[in-house]
Amino acid sequence: MSEPSLSYVNKNVLFPSEREKLFDQYKDIFETDYTLNRTLVSFQANKKEPFYRWFKYKEGFSKKLINYFIEKYHPSKGHILDPFAGSGATLFAAREKGWKTTGIEILPIGIYNVQARLSAEKVSLEEFKKEVNSFWKSFYKTSNSNAVIQHISITRGAFPEANENNLNHYLTCCKNVVNDSIRILLEFAAFSVLEEISFTRKDGQYLRWDSRANRSYGNTEFNKGEIYDFIKIVKEKIEDIIVDLSPAQNFDLFAPKEINIKISDPEILKGSSLEVLPSMKSNTFDFVMTSPPYCNRYDYTRTYALELIFLNNNDDDVKKLRQTMLTCTVENKEKLNYLANIYSELNRASDFDFINSIYFSHPAMSEINDVLSKLNELGKLNNSNIPRMVKNYFYEMLFVIFELYRLLKKGGVVVMVNDNVRYGGEEIPVDLIMSDFAKIIGFKIKKIWTLPTGKGNSSQQMGIHGRSELRKCVYIWEK
Repeated sequence: MSEPSLSYVNKNVLFPSEREKLFDQYKDIFETDYTLNRTLVSFQANKKEPFYRWFKYKEGFSKKLINYFIEKYHPSKGHILDPFAGSGATLFAAREKGWKTTGIEILPIGIYNVQARLSAEKVSLEEFKKEVNSFWKSFYKTSNSNAVIQHISITRGAFPEANENNLNHYLTCCKNVVNDSIRILLEFAAFSVLEEISFTRKDGQYLRWDSRANRSYGNTEFNKGEIYDFIKIVKEKIEDIIVDLSPAQNFDLFAPKEINIKISDPEILKGSSLEVLPSMKSNTFDFVMTSPPYCNRYDYTRTYALELIFLNNNDDDVKKLRQTMLTCTVENKEKLNYLANIYSELNRASDFDFINSIYFSHPAMSEINDVLSKLNELGKLNNSNIPRMVKNYFYEMLFVIFELYRLLKKGGVVVMVNDNVRYGGEEIPVDLIMSDFAKIIGFKIKKIWTLPTGKGNSSQQMGIHGRSELRKCVYIWEK
């Protein structure tokens, strides 16, 4: 057994004691799993998988990880839930094993990924190849196109003029494709190359702009390298799709058909888990496998801004989406009244009060909120809204944990992937707080698996606070 460190305790802070108590309470269930690595617990292990290599969705985890934990904790088939479904990795991996699958996702990018994958399963390879040939003949014969891409303030000027014109023309031609599944795949090919044909690069909290865009780009000029020609790269993407659709490849994309498992399509519910989960029937699921957004300031509505406008989201849509998503960025506002209204309308005010009582009486949570407030007063945080973000992240996740307990059958298991975070040199032990919430609600905390290698400080944080790894963990809770 590998014992985790007490790196989250900052001896310069006045109130480390409650986190030390929590650490002592759970230290015996921490264990390093040497099977796990950062590749397995991220999208990296999916890079060569069909479909996953079509669109780089960095927020997902790998199919291998899902299979590993299903086999380890619930090898018998049942009904699985992923309340933060992303591009549907949990749903499709479990479905291949014969599970009934349900996911909840608020980000349109994830939902579109699921729709595209389901379309790929319905397409005849020969019909697709035939339609592609016909499509390009039509593309070169016509020149009229509509301005399909409608920019919002944070994407204006994102594409070189030639690429944007060709992208609009391509999408206009797609509208003439009669077969819905083929049309979705052709559109998805364009969707998958937006970053490569733009002046931007996804960079965690925001889109990073190439200096060639003639847009404000901060103190340091950035050159992302080659900006690909749209027609060339979208043709290459279509060829990738054709290769992966080929039965000769024996890819898992078509495994359910090949082994004749009678299964249904994954159910994907669009919306916030904070709103969808409370309305679902109790004791429904056997297993939960998920990775919620981390408390790390990543703003998905900014990093995926190009994909959002591709899916016809305007400025108001994006702003609303940003506020409705689980709090993980400094721009999120408090959702206490929003949640109170949800539970009141469902005649579950007593549950709302119970969840609130857990949060506001939790010693370690109060300590974290106090520490961050004091660091803020001392000017030690690089954004004054970080204390609010951290407070609301845990508050909202407590509601999610409560609902997962209610929705699981007795003996049901939650497998949750998450990272600890650090602000102002102070580590926030997400693993301990979340697991303690789960225990108070009624879960048995079976294990907190840690990865052999944690997450390092940023170069800026190392310069100020020194080198110290953050735990990367997988929590196992049982009802």
